[in-house]
Amino acid sequence: MAKSPASQPPASRLTRREIASGVVLGHLPGQSMQRAGPARWSLGWAPPETAADPGRAVTPLGALERAVLPALRRPPCLVGFSGGPDSSLVLAVALRVARREGLPHPVPVTWRFSGVSPAGESRWQDRIVQALGIGDWQLLQADDDLDLVGPTAGRLLRRHGLRHPVNLHLHLPIVELAAGGAMLTGAGGDQVFGGWRTAGSGQPWVRLRRAAGQLRTALRGHRSSRDMFPWLRPEVSAEIYRAFRAERRGEPRRLDRRIAWHVRRRDLGLTCASLAALGTTHGVTVVNPLLDPDFLGTLTGPAGRRGCPPRDQLVAEIAAGMLPEVVTAPRPRARFLDAFLRGPTRRFVQRWDGSGVDEELVDVAALRRLWSRWPIPGGTAGLVQEVWLAASSGGAGR
Repeated sequence: MAKSPASQPPASRLTRREIASGVVLGHLPGQSMQRAGPARWSLGWAPPETAADPGRAVTPLGALERAVLPALRRPPCLVGFSGGPDSSLVLAVALRVARREGLPHPVPVTWRFSGVSPAGESRWQDRIVQALGIGDWQLLQADDDLDLVGPTAGRLLRRHGLRHPVNLHLHLPIVELAAGGAMLTGAGGDQVFGGWRTAGSGQPWVRLRRAAGQLRTALRGHRSSRDMFPWLRPEVSAEIYRAFRAERRGEPRRLDRRIAWHVRRRDLGLTCASLAALGTTHGVTVVNPLLDPDFLGTLTGPAGRRGCPPRDQLVAEIAAGMLPEVVTAPRPRARFLDAFLRGPTRRFVQRWDGSGVDEELVDVAALRRLWSRWPIPGGTAGLVQEVWLAASSGGAGR
């Protein structure tokens, strides 16, 4: 089992159970959406210079504009741009501020995946870049490059050890391009804008129909702990499954409480810590504007005391008609799991000899059966990287 390097705080590393299950649960202790002490690293707090004037009313868009300024003032400023609503919002706001302030324009960086079919996502990317009038757009082509144990992941794993999330390495080439500058991310968008609960509707008949559909789905597809974690030992699987369901049920329904609850989750804290560590090694300031406390404060003030609106509605409210409609328009959610499960992972798991995992948690025989079929469960991605690191003589943090 990997040991955390002495230079890393223990809270920034995955636990044995998190690696084995692929699920990160729980909340960071003592965290809130206030700027306070050593908590900043974990939630991507923006520097104090972006703080709002206490005596001045600030809109969500205005707070977001201030949140991107530190990155724009440290060129080159790159934006990880997938074409989804979160990265599109960050890119559009950053470009708006750069043009107004006379700063170097942010440069979007986008991965294009061969052999994967997110064609709809590519069309959205093209439309947004055209609508924003962007001239400099970096396109990176990925074949096996972003595989879980491919060349890019290998470079990151050897230097940083096993980190969360398992696809952290997709940011490595972007950080390298931004060396000495800054990188803007859409981290936190899923939690701030989406969460887990289905947003409600003002129409009772819509709520009733949705509830009936959810009940039918639950009755048809009831999952047990063994369904979710068939590679774990039964008692471990049951324990994690209970904790997983309890956490899902614990998500608040009111917008302000839900956002505060998600911002404190360990899953998000680990993600932000990993991005910050990656940036530090290349002299890059990583800014996560969607987690800026002033921005979140505008969403969780008086207007936050309501049920959770649909994601698209909330993003449109933030834009307040000041950004091109295509930036906030509803779109299908892209899935890129296939981009990380390619030839290197397939060959590696097929040759696996059963070593390198925590046998107190993992049922080795069950995992070998699962890895003998393709594709492998996404929840075992962390185990793939752990086993690869154990077999790699240059594994960092081992």
